[in-house]
Amino acid sequence: MSRQAPLASEITILQSQSLTTLVQRELELRIMSGELPPGAKLNEIEVAGQLNVSRGPVREAFRALEQAGLLRTEKNRGVFVRAISVQEADEIYELRAVLDEFVGRQLAARITAEGLRELRALVEALGTASAARDLDDYTRLNFAFHDRMVELAGNGKLLDTYRRLVKELTLFRREALSGSNAAMPDSTREHRAIVSAIAARDGELAARLMREHVERGRARMHAAVDPDAAGTGAAA
Repeated sequence: MSRQAPLASEITILQSQSLTTLVQRELELRIMSGELPPGAKLNEIEVAGQLNVSRGPVREAFRALEQAGLLRTEKNRGVFVRAISVQEADEIYELRAVLDEFVGRQLAARITAEGLRELRALVEALGTASAARDLDDYTRLNFAFHDRMVELAGNGKLLDTYRRLVKELTLFRREALSGSNAAMPDSTREHRAIVSAIAARDGELAARLMREHVERGRARMHAAVDPDAAGTGAAA
């Protein structure tokens, strides 16, 4: 017996869901690239016009991005790109350090040869972006590197949690990487050392280097957003 074609209403729902996902991804990319900075106001009609979609998928995408912590809605004012405080960023860095330490141990125990090739290729791409002083490309690759590491750890719940935390840190991570000429080269060296420890199957070293990498990222963030406190941040 052949399967009946979906009802028109079901097709409409599927199309709407697909468009919502596309709109959400586009807005997320704009936020994470800095094109839509924290505090920027989003207009439903304007976004719909720019992306050539109806207002429904835009409205749903706004809701999804608010749940993901990237947007906030203010009554009678509208929808804005969310800005997190330095205190919130500190809390996220603290949690990330614990999660990354776990990821380092996991990967040292279970990573495959193919997984190692992927991570090494990403590190080489990071080195190229660093040499070119290409902050946009470096930020994108840095996100991809850490995201892939967590994927390879093989824990879906961890991946969901990690992605939300990382997205909320977007602004601060860009500022941390642009804060000094040494930030991107230093970060790249740290990535290389982490991959080497994982390749050597040294779980304790990989875990320690992952934690230290997050702590140094946090210090770079403090140096970028509050130069007067750079000494304190570096000490951390």
